[in-house]
Amino acid sequence: MIETYRGVVYPYQLDHMGHMNVQWYTEKFDEANWHLFSQAGLSATYFREYNRGMAAVQQATKYHAEALAGDLLVCRSGVTDIHEKTLYILHEMHNAETQKLIATTELVCAHLDREARHACPFPPDVRAAVKALLIEGN
Repeated sequence: MIETYRGVVYPYQLDHMGHMNVQWYTEKFDEANWHLFSQAGLSATYFREYNRGMAAVQQATKYHAEALAGDLLVCRSGVTDIHEKTLYILHEMHNAETQKLIATTELVCAHLDREARHACPFPPDVRAAVKALLIEGN
């Protein structure tokens, strides 16, 4: 797994119970996604040049510990599987100071042809780059 996000929990991200609201977990995992995609050659330049995109079609998040204002967070991410048109991704969010696991999310993301408006196969160079991001044991 590679590091894909570093950030802090701000007071405005807390809910009425005093911990980071669930919407911010999704936001931070989304930022991690784009860094992971970029490592596979799925950069903003690629998306513009080839009129492609990525869409999350399924996401499951597990919350393991609270994140509080001022906590420093780090996400590590990897690919658990690749199919012709989809990636299976795992993100882990840890407290950067204590290394405690805060949350995990698993996603299924489809590679899109934005003109045709449907999923399309990954090109060979992207498939090769994605394979380098596969988590060992998968």
